[in-house]
Amino acid sequence: MPQYSTLVTDGCDIEPAPGLQGLSLKIGGWQISYSINRLTLPSGFFVYSLHCPALYDRPGLYTNADDEHLRFLLLSRAAIEMCQHMQFAPDIFHCHDWHAGLIPLYLKTSYSWDKLFSKTRSVMTIHNIGYQGVFSSDILDDLSLDHHAERLHQDDLNAGRINFLKTGLLYADLLTTVSPTYAKEIQGSTYGMGLDDVLRARSDVLVGILNGVDYTEWNPKSDTLIPAKFSPGRMIGKARCKQALMQEMGLSVEEHSPLIGIVTRLVGQKGIDLMEQVLPDLLSKRQFSLAVLGSGEPRYEQFFQTLHNAAPHRVSFYRGYNHRLSHWIEAGSDMFLMPSAYEPCGLNQMYSLKYGTVPIVRETGGLADSVERIDPTNATGTGVLFQHYDNAGLNWAISHALDLYDDQKLWKKIVRNGMTKDFSWQQQGEEYVKLFRQLVNV
Repeated sequence: MPQYSTLVTDGCDIEPAPGLQGLSLKIGGWQISYSINRLTLPSGFFVYSLHCPALYDRPGLYTNADDEHLRFLLLSRAAIEMCQHMQFAPDIFHCHDWHAGLIPLYLKTSYSWDKLFSKTRSVMTIHNIGYQGVFSSDILDDLSLDHHAERLHQDDLNAGRINFLKTGLLYADLLTTVSPTYAKEIQGSTYGMGLDDVLRARSDVLVGILNGVDYTEWNPKSDTLIPAKFSPGRMIGKARCKQALMQEMGLSVEEHSPLIGIVTRLVGQKGIDLMEQVLPDLLSKRQFSLAVLGSGEPRYEQFFQTLHNAAPHRVSFYRGYNHRLSHWIEAGSDMFLMPSAYEPCGLNQMYSLKYGTVPIVRETGGLADSVERIDPTNATGTGVLFQHYDNAGLNWAISHALDLYDDQKLWKKIVRNGMTKDFSWQQQGEEYVKLFRQLVNV
């Protein structure tokens, strides 16, 4: 990974990796110097970081600068050349998103001469297909592909663009994405973002695996950030968390009134436009409170601020990000609202389940794969799902959740259903291990 200047390395031991100092790469007309460090994490695992201040010492992780493509061309090629310097033959290059999208092509072209990689395979994982790394074809020389440039998507090239993610999808040996439903959705025109034809053509090697959750951090039994710990068998702590959260955010503490939590980026994808249309009317008709944490588009920030101004004791809005508060909202809310237009995987709905906070979600992507529809008759399921991305769908979902909350015996059963689900990486990681073993015939 790049050694970004914003990288938090507290508790990590950082040391120069032997034999990987003072290196350089010629990328097009650029001669770029770099070194590689080894970071040992508190867990004992280690990662290698690409140290190149000229490209990575910037205020944010990603930029719109003219050299953005160089930053990830260096990452891709340095990852391969690092293996050469170490004489390490990896079984698999696992490439995440467009930033590593050229590695599968490089392995099959510019570095195919090296027998070190004769058995190496590549896996391309799509985390969000909406971000593809599309650049002007003016950067072609910087790719250093020489006569292998014919392997790029020629229609794109003729149209004056190079798409890093599309390139990875064309040449990786295996394609994965972050939920089974999303793997199906992106093969259609609605969610494929222009890459659905490529994905349909390679559907035989496309697999969806739901992301996992780190329960060492997100678990009410051991969470040191929340006011009180709790578990399925001892829920008194959740009531204390709710009371503390409402006091913290200036909300009227009413024990029997449901609290809906929202922690999100305030962008269109997250369903904020539906909330604009639905929440004001529902707040006037139903008894519930809102605890909102997020930032993003000014229009949406203003919407939640206006809601707060109109009813400060029922709606609280924290603009920005606050890690501690995100844990408090997960632990103290009765419900968690996540009506995304699309959601490749999503993690908050899985955090919510573990914290006994019933998710209200749209049936899409990873939300559909991790939240089970509540059946009041049999007291099964874990959350409320709605299908159609419209005002009526969201209005029904919130109203239905509020109605279910009135039956506290049923509600407590639904809460326990969710808290006992296991979305840990111990479970989900096994799916990757199986795939990787098949890919390298181990």
